[in-house]
Amino acid sequence: MSKIALVTGVSAGFGKAIAEKLAACDYKIIGAARRWDRLQKMREQLGEERFLPLQMDMTKTEEIDRALADLPENWQNIDLLVNNAGLALGLDKAYEADFKDWLTMIQTNIIGLTYLTRQILPQMVKRNRGLIINLGSTAGTVPYPGANVYGASKAFVKQFSLNLRADLFGTQVRVTNIEPGLCEGTEFSNVRFKGDDERAEQLYQGAHAIRPEDIAETVAWISSQPEHLNINRIEMMPVSQSFGPQPVHRF
Repeated sequence: MSKIALVTGVSAGFGKAIAEKLAACDYKIIGAARRWDRLQKMREQLGEERFLPLQMDMTKTEEIDRALADLPENWQNIDLLVNNAGLALGLDKAYEADFKDWLTMIQTNIIGLTYLTRQILPQMVKRNRGLIINLGSTAGTVPYPGANVYGASKAFVKQFSLNLRADLFGTQVRVTNIEPGLCEGTEFSNVRFKGDDERAEQLYQGAHAIRPEDIAETVAWISSQPEHLNINRIEMMPVSQSFGPQPVHRF
């Protein structure tokens, strides 16, 4: 019998690749996103028996409630929750940033993720099985100029994931945080730079960055592990990316 996975942000990038990979691994996919036209295309691609579209905006808790309430009875026992939906907006210094951008990142990356998790978690605990995979970022560990609230939101995801593990002690519910570095083949930088596609393209030129398929393979691997094993966190970067010295400003 196929397991059921709920994947957020499924209309592009990581989410789309994850849904496709999990469907190939015999999961039934509940695909959540805002863009209905893309959800419809995915249903046509994967088939109605394999893919259930769920339109919702992660920044609106009432939309999450409505979408979950609309789930057919035979789609309600979710075995795998992939909290993929998230975004970065801008690379401005904190004293120059648009607070509306900060608020959108907080509402999506923190409030939406935690609210959806809170709605799904009780059924997993009741059935004493399930897996939650959160999409964090190396930005949650390594600070860089302009990452301010985005990096802080991903640090929240990292610590939230670990604290969920502490709360779930004594159950068979598992939690993993995947923390990618530089990734291409998604809309992430196009969104961050607010439609400046040229700037986004320059960021990845020659970098051989991580691809959505790499993240999808990682999700599939985690989900295939035996139920007595929990992968706490995975940090991953392209070979072309590394760490640098701490800068020192000399007066």
